[in-house]
Amino acid sequence: MPDIRVSVDGVRYHDQVEARRLLVHYLREDIGKTGTPIGCDTSSCGACTVLVDGLSVKSCSVLAAQADGSEIRTVEGLARDGRWHPLQRAFHRRHALQCGYCTPGMLMASIDLLRDNPDPSEDEVREGLEGNLCRCTGYANIVAAVLDAAAEMRGEAGVPRQSARGEAPAAAGAVQGGAS
Repeated sequence: MPDIRVSVDGVRYHDQVEARRLLVHYLREDIGKTGTPIGCDTSSCGACTVLVDGLSVKSCSVLAAQADGSEIRTVEGLARDGRWHPLQRAFHRRHALQCGYCTPGMLMASIDLLRDNPDPSEDEVREGLEGNLCRCTGYANIVAAVLDAAAEMRGEAGVPRQSARGEAPAAAGAVQGGAS
């Protein structure tokens, strides 16, 4: 069995894993990072997206042994010092979830998107998240949340942008239906 050394959310791990063990199973079952859901197990839905060395990957399509020597960031590692990441705040503010199953993957893919493009258009957000499926929301609030977080991360918080499709920004804290 291969030895792997990884850093997950800032904690170092040294483990032996089966050569065929998927990263998503290693994260969930071996080290307890259950915030990364198993969705389709075929790399189609993106729910299991994590960052490996800063790049978003679907952890159901990567062997744990392939991550040897890598720094991995899961949704559980987004908050720092008890403070939510701007994307987490924007998803909450915009109610960019319903069942929440896709949310970890959407957040992680959005971080990668905003690293490469800190000022995306609505269409660029939609394109950047096309590998992550949501069966509940229709994506409007997800896209709005990513745009709001991008503005906050650029230091332009306070005036959420109106979408190109003419949707008005939701009031902060407004609930628009669905589970919270």
